[in-house]
Amino acid sequence: MPESIINEETLGLDRYDGNVFVITMRKAPENRINSEYAQKLISAFGQVRKILGNESEGAVITKGNDAKFWCTGLELDEADTNPYANSEGFFPLLATIVDFPFPTIALITGHTFGGACPFALSHDYRVMNSKRGFISMPPVNLGLHFPGIGTLPRLKLHPQIARKMLLEAHRWTGTEALKDGVVDAIAEPEKMFDVAMEMAKKWAPKAKMDVYGILRNELYGEAGKAFREISYNYARRADKPAKAKI
Repeated sequence: MPESIINEETLGLDRYDGNVFVITMRKAPENRINSEYAQKLISAFGQVRKILGNESEGAVITKGNDAKFWCTGLELDEADTNPYANSEGFFPLLATIVDFPFPTIALITGHTFGGACPFALSHDYRVMNSKRGFISMPPVNLGLHFPGIGTLPRLKLHPQIARKMLLEAHRWTGTEALKDGVVDAIAEPEKMFDVAMEMAKKWAPKAKMDVYGILRNELYGEAGKAFREISYNYARRADKPAKAKI
């Protein structure tokens, strides 16, 4: 049985054999992220880092609570009352994951829209439900922008696929996402957790030499820098608010 580290209404953190930690998002109804919830996720990653320390094997899986939704992006209405919401929450969350010293796996259990795409891409690996759920990033349809929004698609995806994601707001099924390299594996709903766990256990030992995060930054450090620059920035608003909301 896993060891429960956090057991809250909206978030769980459990430790499994092999130093694999599982963050479960359960913020009804669709795991949409606001600044407070982003900070809860950041705190969960921080707890894992503190528990494992340096020169340890370990990995993190981030999953949804059911096979319908993984995350449907941001609570865009929050910006109406707090124009710095993303600077206080979403941007630091992306920076935290990109800089994390252990392998990370996004277990995309269901629908994944909007800001959930860079959230998923900030992880090292992605496993997606093969039977249910779309993944789509539609800022071009919403009139939405923030500095660095295209960094992860550009660094992690083939140029034509990054274009489909950012400029065409393409909607991928699991099968299509695997074909285009948006995800690393797909699995049926009853098997996808096992697939993600197998992947986590396979790559967890790569953190032991304490250079995993450093080497990741050799590949994707531009993204981390972009997100850090717009985190906790109150001098000016970094993001362009959406003209339309979903």
